[in-house]
Amino acid sequence: MLARHGLELRGQAFCCLLAAYLLDPTDADPSLAGLLAKTGLPGIASDEAAYGKGAKFRVPEQEALAAHLAAKADAVRRLASRQAAELEEAGMKPLFYELEQPLAIILADMEKQGIVAQAEALEELGKDFQARIGQIVSEIYRIAGFEFNIGSTRQLGEVLFDKLGLPVVKKTKTGYSTDAEVLEKLEPYHEIVRLILHYRQLAKLQSTYIEGLLKEIRPEDGKIHTYYRQTIAATGRLSSQYPNLQNIPIRMEEGRQIRKAFVPSEPDWLILAADYSQIELRVLAHISGDEGLKEAFRLEMDVHTKTAMDVFGVSAEQVDGNMRRSAKAVNFGIVYGISDYGLSQNLGITRKEAASFIEQYFAAFPGVRRYMDDIVAQAKQDGYVKTLLERRRYLPDIRSSNFNLRSFAERTAMNTPIQGTAADIIKLAMVRMAEALRDKGLKSRMLLQVHDELVFEVPPEELDTMKKLVPEVMASALPLDVPLKAEVSAGVNWYEAK
Repeated sequence: MLARHGLELRGQAFCCLLAAYLLDPTDADPSLAGLLAKTGLPGIASDEAAYGKGAKFRVPEQEALAAHLAAKADAVRRLASRQAAELEEAGMKPLFYELEQPLAIILADMEKQGIVAQAEALEELGKDFQARIGQIVSEIYRIAGFEFNIGSTRQLGEVLFDKLGLPVVKKTKTGYSTDAEVLEKLEPYHEIVRLILHYRQLAKLQSTYIEGLLKEIRPEDGKIHTYYRQTIAATGRLSSQYPNLQNIPIRMEEGRQIRKAFVPSEPDWLILAADYSQIELRVLAHISGDEGLKEAFRLEMDVHTKTAMDVFGVSAEQVDGNMRRSAKAVNFGIVYGISDYGLSQNLGITRKEAASFIEQYFAAFPGVRRYMDDIVAQAKQDGYVKTLLERRRYLPDIRSSNFNLRSFAERTAMNTPIQGTAADIIKLAMVRMAEALRDKGLKSRMLLQVHDELVFEVPPEELDTMKKLVPEVMASALPLDVPLKAEVSAGVNWYEAK
């Protein structure tokens, strides 16, 4: 807000909101009033009391306004003093002062910078999607034998289950369920299901991403300025909002095409993208200390092939596509604390087969099982888990008598140190990258962070430097027992850079 008026904010000493987030990332009310009440400090009048709300909004008299703001400033000062002591006690002082606070400034710069999104490219893609949606709808009508509202659950259910006689997977109070999970199970039974799934995917791309992104392009600079939320995800990950650029679907080619609209803001510049390779599995190898996993990364083996070899007891040459796919599902499933039911759904196998597969995995990688058992026991004792940089996540349900609540807390205990450490690493990389750009006097700019990926715009004369510098900085962000690896590429737009 200040930047839009040509004012630069300097000298920030302490941010109460960031401190509150580190001290309890699941706090439902991190407002100033809520934090004061929680810490037992004297409260203050709300903004609504000072300014009114909605139609009753008013600008108070200057003296009243000054008094209200002075009270807030004094409350922040008192709160900051209390929070600083709590951060030190929890061992999170370096995390706060060396990572989160410097990152806030970097994120503000990225938000102000924005990224150019070409409206014409999005509009052309939208026309293409509309044409393909029309073709798919015609084909669905042809197979069904009549026209109906594909978006109506009731009408779609009648077509699939009454007319075409497909097996009923799930029922709701109002009739047949036609949600994504149901349709994915029905896909092998009839060609119409594949078309309906594709129709839904394209319709979502069209409404949420093409139309949604077009609304977010600022007319004054042709850019999208996403808003990075630093205090939302309990794992420590950043969230992108208004619009969410982290959720552009890239598993489908049509979703990836959307990235073609994102281009550099300067003529002849390039977009450079760098992302961590299997960062969460590398963190798991480090945290668990499992020798098999560590060996795979040290020898630069394909970790999914290595997992398939160990689980199925075969050589690298004998690992086929299905074995590798199953191993990949287990590898990433383990990171997210997957159950036998979840794995059975992912792989389309029975729950018993999935349970057996997980057992084989733990037999092949005993260090991972030991880590899972130890971290749950530690969480039950402490009431929280930590990342390698001491970020905490409290788990009040870890001792719950309710099986579902307790199981969810146990899975959270297993995956938070992994996901949270991965989030900390890319944040560290962003802080170090901003320092490197400044120290080397480079013109290149950091534009986006999308999960494990950083996106830059780069002048052509700096391309070789950046192709070397970015992966070096990312790989050295936090020393682990296994090497971190970042893959980098560049192109005239975000799509080509990936």
